[in-house]
Amino acid sequence: MSRLSKKSPALCTDLPLENPDICQKLNVFKQLLTSCFGPNGKLKQVHNNIGGHSVTTSTSEVLLQSVSPSHPLLKFIAASVLNHVGRFSDCGLFAAILCFALIDQAKLSGLRRNVSISINQYLLDICTAYLHQDECGCKVKLDFSSSKNLITLAQSVISSKPACMLREQEALHISMLAVQAFLLTVPCETPGNVRLGSTVTVSVEGPPVAQSAVFPGLMVEIPDHFKLSNKNNFQSQPTKMVLFSVSLSGDLFETDEGTVEVYHGADVESQILDQLLVLGRCAVEDRVELFVCQKVIHPVLHQYLNQHDVVVLERLGAALVEPLAELTGSQPLASLLSTIPPEAYGLARGLNVKNFGSKKMLHLEAPGEAVICTTVLCHRNQTLLSELKVVVQKAQHVLRLTLREPSALLGGGCTETHLAAYVRYEGIRRAAEATSSLCCSPTEYLLGTEAFARSLECVARALEHDGGTPMVDLTHGHHWAVPVDEAPDLEGKPLRRCGCGLVRGSSVESWTFLSTKYAEFSPAVPPGGRAAAAQPAVLDCFAAKMNALQVAVETANLLQDIRYIVQDKN
Repeated sequence: MSRLSKKSPALCTDLPLENPDICQKLNVFKQLLTSCFGPNGKLKQVHNNIGGHSVTTSTSEVLLQSVSPSHPLLKFIAASVLNHVGRFSDCGLFAAILCFALIDQAKLSGLRRNVSISINQYLLDICTAYLHQDECGCKVKLDFSSSKNLITLAQSVISSKPACMLREQEALHISMLAVQAFLLTVPCETPGNVRLGSTVTVSVEGPPVAQSAVFPGLMVEIPDHFKLSNKNNFQSQPTKMVLFSVSLSGDLFETDEGTVEVYHGADVESQILDQLLVLGRCAVEDRVELFVCQKVIHPVLHQYLNQHDVVVLERLGAALVEPLAELTGSQPLASLLSTIPPEAYGLARGLNVKNFGSKKMLHLEAPGEAVICTTVLCHRNQTLLSELKVVVQKAQHVLRLTLREPSALLGGGCTETHLAAYVRYEGIRRAAEATSSLCCSPTEYLLGTEAFARSLECVARALEHDGGTPMVDLTHGHHWAVPVDEAPDLEGKPLRRCGCGLVRGSSVESWTFLSTKYAEFSPAVPPGGRAAAAQPAVLDCFAAKMNALQVAVETANLLQDIRYIVQDKN
């Protein structure tokens, strides 16, 4: 009985967003995420005090998976952002920063919670409708006949992750590889429903980033002693191959799950080895030249196949079984209790060995059109390589999203400031209609509109980490940054280019400091801004940012609507 402890009552917190302790935790979490935002964001090194390796990153997904928020509100925000990033791969920090800004601005405005929530949802609908319009001033159409905007989109994703430690030319090189890999996975001539291929990423520590490359087909890591037979002509004709997804090591416990009956005196290992050799003879008789196994192959079977000039590749790994089967048209065999059916065989072409740093790889190509490709990423050390691999995979996913919506939004904070100017202008124009439908006073509606606009501007302001002065022009509503060593001059010589690089300073008449009060105006579209030929320097994924905008507003509204938090401390 001495080990029994009295059950503690649950902890109930009333109005959590008004609790100073909770607000302080939210503020720390906000600063943690905001300081990672953009190409000049600060790196975070996370180490768990119970052990494990350190993680150095600036991406929201890796950071939020590495830290363990203790408070339910922080866990909810982290889960919302991770769910978004898991589906769209980008704009996770945008969603988090906008969510925190909406909560802060709602508190500063002094609005009732239900009024703030309804106004936020109303303005979200206005922004969503505007972003879907063809006349939207912060949207650029993507032309798939040219790779320029695709490379810009990929480079915007990669350059915004400073933990990759890439120079400008290295970032451009990796961006071009991401676009090349994306295009290789799109079938050229496929009638009916189009099925995209896949990209396998292989990381090599040591060689410089410039040695990274993309290859059609698969690159499979092989041991140093691996050699191709000189008797086989792998270059001139397709190579017949077979693929096993079951272990061929001869161990009984690795054959399958279930009950095995063994007769007294039977030599199980010898019988399994005999069956393995039957499979080997079947492969040799069917003129198989490449024998691949996901797991381990018995040494006797390995030697038998080598004696008959069959190339043996074992320990392939589960991750490469499906891409190899798709590349070669083979069917992975999960049983060794029967002979090899004819339909299980596949064809590969152009087998050759390539060396990348300390790794030796076997290159396999498809006999026809290849929709499988391999991206070989090189970097100086494992920490940088891990971050680069994550970022490149996200860039490739973002490029795939453009097939569904061939548009992109202006980056560099310009979409946020442009939307803020549009919300202010459209909010005033719709004031009478909105106050009637939302059942609030005109003053409350204007306060809510200003809070929403300032929240968008907070995201653009978060891009500045080194003491520069963020500004907005009063013509197009784009974001401009004055370096820390220059004094901002609203009436002096114009700034060179806006954050996205689409607007020149010579086409702007006046600026003002970001987050200051200015007269409402309808933001004009830059010359040629909506055309496919427009060449901004920074682009954001349309689908990812649209969903991040919705996630941020809905998460902030839900947090504002929470009245009690009940925590069981037992």
